Amino acid sequence: MTIDATDRRIIAATQGGLPLVPQPYAAVARKLGLEEAELCARLRAMQDRGVIRRVAIAPNHYALGMVANGMSVWDVADDAVARLGAQVGALDYVSHCYERPRALPDWPYNLFAMIHGTSRAEVEEKRTQIADLLGDACRAHDILYSTRILKKTGLRLRSKEG
Repeated sequence: MTIDATDRRIIAATQGGLPLVPQPYAAVARKLGLEEAELCARLRAMQDRGVIRRVAIAPNHYALGMVANGMSVWDVADDAVARLGAQVGALDYVSHCYERPRALPDWPYNLFAMIHGTSRAEVEEKRTQIADLLGDACRAHDILYSTRILKKTGLRLRSKEG
């Protein structure tokens, strides 16, 4: 999957968010020397191709009181991890869910799910719910709690001009 120079410029111009103005797409288009309709068509096309997932608001979960965050790690049977991982990823309190290779013998975990809550007790309750969902397919689990934010952004591309 490739993108052209104009798509790359659009991603670079919008990846940090849209401008907070009455017509944000028109403002971005103007900045890039495009028509607003072309910008919107290109965004739709990139979404259709899977280059971008969506254009959406990204709330600050800390500001919303979700201050307890734990990366839960699970040792799930290989023949069930894709199916069960999709179910875990669909939970509204899980923001990230990944299958990753184990690093045996020290690290047996192959499913990772970031759980958010207002307290550690709430996160632990949610972890129990995930354990129940995984059932006998899960052999072990643990959780790594966040202690400090070191970086909080999504992937950032630079334009070819920048």
